Amino acid sequence: MAVSAPADIDELLEQVRAGYTRVGPEEAHAASRAGALLVDIRYQALRERDGLIPGALVVERNELEWRLDPRGSHRAPEATSHDLQVVVICNEGYASSLAAASLHALGLHRATDLTGGFQAWKSAGLPVTDSPAGV
Repeated sequence: MAVSAPADIDELLEQVRAGYTRVGPEEAHAASRAGALLVDIRYQALRERDGLIPGALVVERNELEWRLDPRGSHRAPEATSHDLQVVVICNEGYASSLAAASLHALGLHRATDLTGGFQAWKSAGLPVTDSPAGV
């Protein structure tokens, strides 16, 4: 039996992104205004440097699945249902794709990510606030 070569990161990103529709900054903003949960997974230094998206839930990447699993004992109060629309945001839109795929594996079938990440949001002139220390 032949074993296929492992995927490289670009192939993996292409595979996981084929499983859902990504959104751009304006679509993410509109989705948020319609009730979607924006989830910022950037690490603290980036949030402190670049600011925050008002209303976004900040969850470090290493805690994401525990905080968004609606049946989990460590879930965030916002993680109310597997039907919740979630838009995951990283800095440039790469790690968020893998995170969205992980949320799909948990049954969050409406999870997606922001193409271009926080930097695309900011470049689009969408709302950003200064990050308070420690957030």
